[in-house]
Amino acid sequence: MPISWISSVDASADDGPPVLAVSRRTGAVRLTRRHRHGRGQLLGAMQGLLSVEAGGSRWVVPATHAVWIPPGVPHGARSHGPFAGWSVYVVPSACRDLPRQPCLLAVSGLLREAAARASSWTAGAPLDAAQLRVAGVILDEIRSSPHETLGLPMPRDERLLKIARALSDRPDDDRRLEEWAAWAAVAPRTLTRRFRVETGFSFTAWRQRVRLLRAMEMLAAGKAVTTVALDLGYDNVSAFIALFRRTFGVTPGRYLASG
Repeated sequence: MPISWISSVDASADDGPPVLAVSRRTGAVRLTRRHRHGRGQLLGAMQGLLSVEAGGSRWVVPATHAVWIPPGVPHGARSHGPFAGWSVYVVPSACRDLPRQPCLLAVSGLLREAAARASSWTAGAPLDAAQLRVAGVILDEIRSSPHETLGLPMPRDERLLKIARALSDRPDDDRRLEEWAAWAAVAPRTLTRRFRVETGFSFTAWRQRVRLLRAMEMLAAGKAVTTVALDLGYDNVSAFIALFRRTFGVTPGRYLASG
């Protein structure tokens, strides 16, 4: 059975196995308040979107990617929908040649499978030679995985954050900007101005990007392009394909084939 929890002592231990991996599924939204620990952490979702804040950055992250958090960096996370996620905790001595700042990494199939294998190991037991080789693969993958700018910055204003979280939960929600503003008790002009200042995106562009992040996850899970477009609220499949290509440089069909 996969390990589903790690103690704060183990998460900060500077000895023991070079990596500790956990995976967990729940029927509820998971909120992890801001904290820090001595081991580095690679945090990702098996499905759905995660909001992760680490250091001074916040991202909305699809299941195709994960966030690397170096040792000692304050961080927190929230799932959008029922939580299904995984983490790898890396002993500080093994983090010396890993990224020094929080960053978003593309998760290869090899990294995902190696982390899943590690989460099945007996908690607290010394690693045998085969397990140490798997741990080495995980570290090599973290070290060599491409850094991405794919993540979506979250606003800091509580009213805008409320909207951003709601859209991350339901990217297909097609309420107009004025309706969102009324729902969050903020003036439409303030919403427009503050969204761009705090995220670097206009409200419309941010909403399009969160839909596309969910689309990437659905495509990676094998869903057809037309199904993805309709499920995310696009009336015109061609418009969805064009927007996907303009954003990621490849059509959804080609992305699906490459996955």
